[in-house]
Amino acid sequence: MANLKEKAVGVLSVTKLVDMKTAASTALLTVPTGKVARITGIIVGDATASLAGGSSYSITNWRQAFSLETLITANTGYVHVFGADLALYVETAAAAIIYLTVTTGSTLASTATITLLGVLEDA
Repeated sequence: MANLKEKAVGVLSVTKLVDMKTAASTALLTVPTGKVARITGIIVGDATASLAGGSSYSITNWRQAFSLETLITANTGYVHVFGADLALYVETAAAAIIYLTVTTGSTLASTATITLLGVLEDA
């Protein structure tokens, strides 16, 4: 039987302790062989400090330069980031890595949990 995430939108990965301040890239998922990934959203939560000042984050082949500055409640707040209305996105091919990239991160040192949502389909 196929995994639910191959037949419906589901959780593709959960990555904990992602540095939300330092300009860098963090791998969230390597797309399995024979599949493509179509991202539908991310949830950013469990931030250890306010993400105020964090104005530019990007996800590979999906949203570019989005802000997380509204996530100011440490440990209990979360932000659900959706795709833009009627935007064209490119599926991520098998064996490719999906990254969260921090360009302008939070003012305070903080880590967070990134939950990647989407669907895996046959390539």
